Amino acid sequence: MSDDHIFTEDILSPDFLSDDIETAADESAGISFIEKALKWIIIVIVAIIGGELLLLLVVNPCLPLSRVEVMGMSELDMAMVLKQAGITRRSSYVSVNSRKAEAQLQVLSTVASARVIKSFPNSVRIVLKGRKAVALSFVMRNDKVCPVFFDHRGVVFKIGYEAQETPASPAIPIITGLLTEPPFLGMQLPLMSKTLLANLARIQEAAPELLAAISEITLSRKSFDSYDVILYPVHNPVRIRLGSDLNESMLRYVLLVVDVCVSKGTKIEEIDFRTGTASYTIKGASSG
Repeated sequence: MSDDHIFTEDILSPDFLSDDIETAADESAGISFIEKALKWIIIVIVAIIGGELLLLLVVNPCLPLSRVEVMGMSELDMAMVLKQAGITRRSSYVSVNSRKAEAQLQVLSTVASARVIKSFPNSVRIVLKGRKAVALSFVMRNDKVCPVFFDHRGVVFKIGYEAQETPASPAIPIITGLLTEPPFLGMQLPLMSKTLLANLARIQEAAPELLAAISEITLSRKSFDSYDVILYPVHNPVRIRLGSDLNESMLRYVLLVVDVCVSKGTKIEEIDFRTGTASYTIKGASSG
């Protein structure tokens, strides 16, 4: 045989086997080191992610709120609003009870509705909607004439003018005969007046110029649960008597009839629309 052949005795020799074993051992050690390094890297990454989740889900919601917003009703003091809602410097996302805070805010006479919205993990937004005056009356308090404001639900939500407050809009009519007892904040007017106030709110929203043409509205009670509405126009000294139903179309018609009658030069004391047909009174005489 030639010298290029390798005999079995040479392959199985101790020197040949020793070289192969050392090479395999080196490769195994390298793989083992890489595996260990990868395991430690994974452990570190998992620990970091776990820490972040722990901070986000457990720690942050228990820390004091980082942001509190109050939207709507800028006339209210923010500190007073937060106190009413039970939110302090130590309040956290977890400790704030939205339902309870909303209920407490709606106790305020000027607040029609309140929403307390929690944003995870540590912020709160308070959205307030104020009551809107649809009518007012005047009462005597401490020997002074004091306005009393009602909303469309018949709730007394403000008594008197605040400092530097502008007078009420002409679209907020003055109503007499509505109060039968001394008013107080949060007072609920009788059920029968709610229909009138709700109708006034609709007219105020759709055609405020119609209400601006009325200087005063009087409720003339006929019985415990019924009444007539009497209107006094701003520019015409005429008394207008209606039933309890007052809406935009009726008010437009009434004002038009008054303008026509007055333009004829007739001295009219009262125009009665309760039957659907206008009839007027002149110096005690009735005509239609």
